[in-house]
Amino acid sequence: MPLVNFSNVDFDQVKESIKDYLRANSNFTDYDFEGSNLSAIIDTLAYNTYISSYNANMITNEVFIDSATLRENVVSLARNIGYVPRSRKAAVADVSFSVNAANTNAVTLTLKAGIVLTTADQFGGNSYTFTIPEDITVPVTSTGVAFFTNIKVYEGTFITQTFTASSRNPNQRYILPNAGIDADLIRVIVKDNEASSVKDKYSRFSSLFGVDSSTMLFFLQEIENERYEIMFGDGVFGKKIEEPNFVEVSYVVSNGADANGLSNFSYSGRLVGNDGQSVTSGVSLVFTNSPSSGGSAIESIESIKKYAPQIYASQNRAVTAADFEALVPRIYAEAESVSAYGGEELVPPAYGKVFISVKPYNGVFLSRAVKENINRELRKYSCAGIITEILDLKYLFVETESTVYYDTSRAASPEGVKNVVLDNLAKYSDSTQLNRFGARFKYSKFLGVIDNSESSITSNITTVFMRRDMEPSLNTFGEYEICFGNQFHIKNTNGYNIKSSGFFVSGISDCVYFGDLPNADMKTGTVFLFKLAAPTQPVVVKRGIGIIDYIHGEIKLNPINIISTKLTRGVPGAEVPLIQISTCPFSNDVIGLQDLYLQLDISNSDVTMIPDEISSGTNTSGSSYKVTSSYANGSLVRGTPHIAGTSEGTINVSAPTTTSGTTTTVGSSGNTTTTVPTVTAPSTPTTPSTPSGGGGGYGSGY
Repeated sequence: MPLVNFSNVDFDQVKESIKDYLRANSNFTDYDFEGSNLSAIIDTLAYNTYISSYNANMITNEVFIDSATLRENVVSLARNIGYVPRSRKAAVADVSFSVNAANTNAVTLTLKAGIVLTTADQFGGNSYTFTIPEDITVPVTSTGVAFFTNIKVYEGTFITQTFTASSRNPNQRYILPNAGIDADLIRVIVKDNEASSVKDKYSRFSSLFGVDSSTMLFFLQEIENERYEIMFGDGVFGKKIEEPNFVEVSYVVSNGADANGLSNFSYSGRLVGNDGQSVTSGVSLVFTNSPSSGGSAIESIESIKKYAPQIYASQNRAVTAADFEALVPRIYAEAESVSAYGGEELVPPAYGKVFISVKPYNGVFLSRAVKENINRELRKYSCAGIITEILDLKYLFVETESTVYYDTSRAASPEGVKNVVLDNLAKYSDSTQLNRFGARFKYSKFLGVIDNSESSITSNITTVFMRRDMEPSLNTFGEYEICFGNQFHIKNTNGYNIKSSGFFVSGISDCVYFGDLPNADMKTGTVFLFKLAAPTQPVVVKRGIGIIDYIHGEIKLNPINIISTKLTRGVPGAEVPLIQISTCPFSNDVIGLQDLYLQLDISNSDVTMIPDEISSGTNTSGSSYKVTSSYANGSLVRGTPHIAGTSEGTINVSAPTTTSGTTTTVGSSGNTTTTVPTVTAPSTPTTPSTPSGGGGGYGSGY
């Protein structure tokens, strides 16, 4: 039989191979393989070979963690390298309530483990129960009131499963029959026998370090159908379970992320006094300190494939930045993206520190409690002397201005083409290529998204900008450092390369903006404040308020007292002051370095449609072709310019104003301002002239 390449086996290939073999045999030279009964036999052989090949291929795939597709196989392979997949996580809420126990003789009240709260009404068509995994006991005050303050309640059904150890079953397994269990809420109690009143609490272990024959421990592993098996010690490593020991396991079966965001609860718990009497009345309304959050699904197959090898490589210790990035998602299930870097990478370096930024799936910032929990858990893995610091998320926004040329003869309408482009850009902005730490905005790919959006599009000219949002502390002097992590492009040697939204500072009644002026080395520059006498007529009001590093992409502001901003962020009544600062990057490929989370901001990007008269044939000579500049700097400021002296450009400031012991007099002769000649083209403003008296003074605090 001739040698056959079976690397791509299918039914027809196998069948033809069998025919070729039979034809080579002299006993079958006169047979019609398609018309004879032998064809049925050949089909049977080919089908059997095909099924065998398919099964062999699937079995081979399932023995490697990177190619396995069945969850039980992926989990089993991960178990071989000591990785336990993250379980489903119950949503947790923080509540408080009080109990009037004046009519009882109780000295203490105990809130029993199990159901404590229910949702007062249906949420999204479903109702939920919230439980506690262990009893909580509080004293009754002299006024007869017991306060249950900051109680952590977990969404889910509280279940108790019991087992009796039997010597007749040497391979006895302790399997929890329910799926959807939060593994962190499993509690194990062992008694000598079912009638015994002495209860030993067993703790979950993940390693054998510090374990001896008397250690009361249990291990946990995921088995088929997302269930869990509890394993005890063997008498050498951990205390052994022996007949007639009675095992009581309590756990919570949760709905995961479905129960996030609940805040309206009704009490449904069980209270018992120290005298054994139940307390069924006197419970106050439940106060929700923080709504339910943190619920999540069981770890996905893709996540297991990603993190299991990383955890194995780290050997359950945290030394390198990659180790911390691998461990954080195990500690905090809601982590969508993690960035970690050592303090030695900073300027100046911060040796012995590791800085970590976490982007949660829901929300932007981590609560203080979550940060403390992550730090506490990381200390179990990190080496002595290494300090971890959880940083708040810092967004690096990418904005674009695109001029799109289209063939009018192939487009139904420019609005239709524009809508298609915007839809595709919105999809690209939500992709995994962005929206993560270490992401890169790829300029060529962005251009391709536009060009490939519609057949009528002939080309596009796109300018890229970077933006950071600054949230100042109002009415107080503060220093600010705004890092972009990417080199700035100096479009104008005369300045105004950075742009900001409007804001107000103490001592100046007009709305002001940030501007910059490069030094002779074209690597650094100074930051100044200016106002607008007209949209293209800046007036410098204060020099030397900070420095700018164009190479490293950093802006450092000296102490400045910002009293108000034109922009805010947040819901009415809880607005946060905001100053947007943008600039043009040196490279159109923008990278989210270290703790910068890269995001393409479509809402602040612009698309302009221009007919391509050459492609459409209406002006083949190109004499009236509209050229779009690739280098225009545009407006001097972000947003609508606020002209000095107008209602939009001024704020009422009482004079004199005292700040930090320094009297600031508004409008005095010492407050020198310099008017810059009118800028004929916004893209190339003229160099601001040097103010007399060193730029004047608006208080010594700047």
